[in-house]
Amino acid sequence: MTVFDDILAGRAPVSPLYEDDDVFAFMDIRPFTPGHLLVIPKVPARSLAELDPAVGGKLFQVGQRLAAALRASEVACDGVNFFLADGVAAGQEVFHVHLHVIPRTGGDGFGLRGRPTSPRRADLDYLAGSISRALRAS
Repeated sequence: MTVFDDILAGRAPVSPLYEDDDVFAFMDIRPFTPGHLLVIPKVPARSLAELDPAVGGKLFQVGQRLAAALRASEVACDGVNFFLADGVAAGQEVFHVHLHVIPRTGGDGFGLRGRPTSPRRADLDYLAGSISRALRAS
């Protein structure tokens, strides 16, 4: 049981934004920036592997609509980040798939931290082959 199950069941307070048969969107109670919101599937799925691909696509479709609404609203952001953590190593804390829609403005202090690497083309080609084989097998 997660806080999202409680929200969907009406047992937890929520500031709703959007709802249809498959997804629900609402304001994040721990926002990185003003207007930060979440889009969740109504059917629980701990990971992307458990989520129906059609519902996964709908998360992003609704996220796209909400991103446009953020820009047109009083939030008046200059950009939007989508973030979805899938697994502990990726930073997932609530084990119900959820898409963060994070409005951005210059100097807001939010950002991804890390250092990009510069792998050799042969290494990229090797990994591309491995991933392509796994994709064909799925």
